[in-house]
Amino acid sequence: MTIADNLHQVQQQIEDASKMASRTANSVTLLAVSKAQEINKIEQLYQAGQKLFGESYLSEALGKIAALRDYPIEWHFIGPIQSNKTREIAQHFAWVQSVDRVKIATRLSAQRMPNQAPLNVLAQVNLFGESSKKGANREQLPELLAAIHELDNLTLRGIMSLPPATTDPAQQNSQFREINAVFKQFQNQYSTMDTLSIGMSGDMIAAINQGSTMVRVGTALFGERPPNWKERIKAN
Repeated sequence: MTIADNLHQVQQQIEDASKMASRTANSVTLLAVSKAQEINKIEQLYQAGQKLFGESYLSEALGKIAALRDYPIEWHFIGPIQSNKTREIAQHFAWVQSVDRVKIATRLSAQRMPNQAPLNVLAQVNLFGESSKKGANREQLPELLAAIHELDNLTLRGIMSLPPATTDPAQQNSQFREINAVFKQFQNQYSTMDTLSIGMSGDMIAAINQGSTMVRVGTALFGERPPNWKERIKAN
């Protein structure tokens, strides 16, 4: 199958899942996770109709953004954010989905260029206490959302979450239902919140069933990453 075929297949899966959830397919946005993927594959996927791409590693992402600058791609940063990387992230991305603390939000707002539109931001939440994952917990989330909302050069668009991995559909639905409940709670408070970024290749059906408005899909679109991709990124 070609990359274009993969895209059509994933789009069909989203459409089918949306119908099962009594939703329209255009209520769910597809973000192509392109970390560790070759530039020519991103170009092929773009030419097949995909316009939103997500990157997790800044140095790798900057090279891709420069190489593909002639394409009006909407770039999303979805990886962990270090304080010394915020300036480049603020200036080169349209969206940041992984803001997990007030300090990072404040730096992103201060370092956004004056001629740029406000940066679209999702607060990353960690509702299930996984120490291996970033994200604000339930107690930290209200302060984080308020800070993002109040900062001049940011627009609070919603929340992103990575729940514990499981292949059990019942558990997937339960976790996503809990995240969606938190999203709806704060959506009533902040009118700009319209995006719930949950669900990846292995659990996007359950995520869509529980209200996801954006799914993040990588290998189902691009194919497997190179076996040495982590070493290659570290070398950069």
